[in-house]
Amino acid sequence: MNDPATLVPRASTFIVIPAYNEAPTIGAVVRDLLPGWPRVVVVDDGSTDRTADTAARAGAEVVRHAVNRGQGAALQTGFDYCLAAGARFLVTFDGDGQHPSEELERLVEPVAAGRCDIALGSRFLDARSDVPALRRLLLKAAVIFTRVVSGLRVTDTHNGLRALTRDAAERLELRADRMAHASELLDQISSLGLSWAEVPVRVRYTRHSRAKGQRGLDALRVLVDYVLNRVFR
Repeated sequence: MNDPATLVPRASTFIVIPAYNEAPTIGAVVRDLLPGWPRVVVVDDGSTDRTADTAARAGAEVVRHAVNRGQGAALQTGFDYCLAAGARFLVTFDGDGQHPSEELERLVEPVAAGRCDIALGSRFLDARSDVPALRRLLLKAAVIFTRVVSGLRVTDTHNGLRALTRDAAERLELRADRMAHASELLDQISSLGLSWAEVPVRVRYTRHSRAKGQRGLDALRVLVDYVLNRVFR
């Protein structure tokens, strides 16, 4: 059986981290990824704190938005940057410290081995993720909605850990600038006929990530944003 470490070309796998006001955590996140994953790209989405400077000092490649545009827009900017720089594989990764770097090898391995175009991390396939009760309820509702709309039988939707082939990243086009991009991405996987697989991943819920997480009203805004993008795209 092949060792996953022999299949994953780390030098040409780019880690894309959208970040907005993540100065308290982004330095540690980048240092945890480097040097095991040498191409770490932080997209500073118009932060008003020292996110960009902190990420750069930690060793990341930094791309900046002049104003805050939203996580979807930051990811698309990151994809464009990485594709222009020659990435073979791309990974999306959150900047709030909730994703352990040791999850990446297992996440990237299916796409590096050619078994799928996109690997989607799922916290609900991994018993190590202690998902808070309200967050679990909102995420489960999002799963049901996504299954109905996109037809994809996923177990998790708004999980920031994903791995993509270069071809998949070139074909995707995120138009939903803010959090609705997660549902839009799944829609495009379905409409473009991209192959996908879910990979169990651990999500750590820190005080910082809990404070920045979505609440009920935020979830409603995501739904409205998603519907508007589907109607007017």
